[in-house]
Amino acid sequence: MPATRDKIGAEALAFARFITGLPRFLRQRVSFEQGRAIIQQRLREREQNFLASIQQGIFANPQSPYHAMLELAGCAYADLERSVGERGLEGTLRMLRDAGVYVTFEEFKGRQPIVRSGRTIPAGERAFDNPDFRRYLGTSTGGSTGAGRRVNIDLTHMSAWLPHRALSRRFQGITGLPAANWSNIPPAGGLTGQLMSVALGGEPPRWFSVTDPSLSAGGLLRFKLATHAALTVARLSGARVRWPEYLPLDRAADLARWCRDRIKESGGCTVHGSVSRILRLAVAAQEAGIDLTGAVLRGGGEPPTHAKVAQITRTGAKFYSGYAYTEVGSVGTCCLNSKEPNDQHFWRDHLAMIQAPRQVPGFDIEVSAFCFTTLLRTAPKLLLNVESDDYGIVDTTPCGCPWEELGLPEHIREIRSFRKLTGEGVTLIGSDMERILEEVLPGKFGGSMLDYQLVEEEDERGFTRLTLLVAPGVTLPDEQAAVEMVLQGLLGIGVVGDTSRNIWRQAGTVRVRREPPRLTSRGKLMPLQLARQARKPMASAGNGA
Repeated sequence: MPATRDKIGAEALAFARFITGLPRFLRQRVSFEQGRAIIQQRLREREQNFLASIQQGIFANPQSPYHAMLELAGCAYADLERSVGERGLEGTLRMLRDAGVYVTFEEFKGRQPIVRSGRTIPAGERAFDNPDFRRYLGTSTGGSTGAGRRVNIDLTHMSAWLPHRALSRRFQGITGLPAANWSNIPPAGGLTGQLMSVALGGEPPRWFSVTDPSLSAGGLLRFKLATHAALTVARLSGARVRWPEYLPLDRAADLARWCRDRIKESGGCTVHGSVSRILRLAVAAQEAGIDLTGAVLRGGGEPPTHAKVAQITRTGAKFYSGYAYTEVGSVGTCCLNSKEPNDQHFWRDHLAMIQAPRQVPGFDIEVSAFCFTTLLRTAPKLLLNVESDDYGIVDTTPCGCPWEELGLPEHIREIRSFRKLTGEGVTLIGSDMERILEEVLPGKFGGSMLDYQLVEEEDERGFTRLTLLVAPGVTLPDEQAAVEMVLQGLLGIGVVGDTSRNIWRQAGTVRVRREPPRLTSRGKLMPLQLARQARKPMASAGNGA
């Protein structure tokens, strides 16, 4: 109990510092020219920034798990300096990974202990936190269990992200356009997006949330209070921030009409949200006969497949995707000259990345996982060869777009998650769904775990669905009963589980098909199947960064 009180007290103090520092953050302005200069300087200083981050965050911090790994690997700071000079940054990261200096996805999430050379390395909930953070809003990652790592959104981190947004606005042609965000209140990113828009100048975007933001509505009260406090302080400091407005998924036509009116008044508009929400906006516009020519729609949070993008652009709108990782911020920005819907220029100004092959638990596949390293001390988490749950293709194919000219030649394409099921912009770790398939459903309807399987796939309109395959021999009262049991099973696994249940119910994401579970090419029955089979590991072109 005392430890819990101490934790709550520390969180409250950090949020108080966040609130008191907010007016100063909102007074800053980052122009396109300033953003460009900042990013180019970071690119020139990548190796120096990496060494400084390692020296301050690891070698000066004996409590860091990386400190123990480097010690076991026999690697001193002077060794790193020498290696960077001889091998380069990415070459050094590969050398470190071969020596045991890395963190798997499961280790980073606290699901497995970190064991190197027979020694268990302690890694508590805050083991990877940036120790410099003092003014932050405590939030969480997409993990759906209590073991998931928290992420603290600090004002310095938000400031470091501003140059990316300033350049994206210019290159995507949305500077000065009326804007809207269809993004939830915390723990989702709607609040930070609203606050950062002030520092970029112009009119703040309209803010729509699928989660009811009113204090009287149930659930997420702590986050609602934090949102209310931050927006109140922002307004008192003179910032023209917007309050979030409730817009459930079945009212996407309201947003389509908002776009229509802004296009008539201003010649264009822009909307940002998850890919599925942007798709819902596009479908609602088509059903209402609304032409979105002049709109720029931007989506992230899930893979923008060809089917989704074709449906979106059929409205006349342009579409740009983005790639972000909660623990570090923006990872990639959409290539402006590519015909691929998920072709991202890697933000190598603040990140380094190598790929490493790994077998995916629960699936009969092997992937080339992304392993990230943070280069700046403004990141919420200090990462050194930390494996994310994403994989894809990395190359340096010339494209001639402004991002390449800026100094971002690396492309990340065909990005997929190998451990999460995604629908409507929210994700769940596969192991949580396995529990529902292997315990909850057999316990309710009979049969065994071999009679149930969850398949992530796209429907005829491009929406991502989670199809529950139920063997014909299992007796169900009706298909909806099985859907309700899956949604009920999401209760009690954290904030993201509750959010997923709410949004997936609205969207009808989960559906049932009476069909025997599918076997892999090797005759194995896996509880989960992704929409596409993963590629075999392959060597990336260029330097793999």
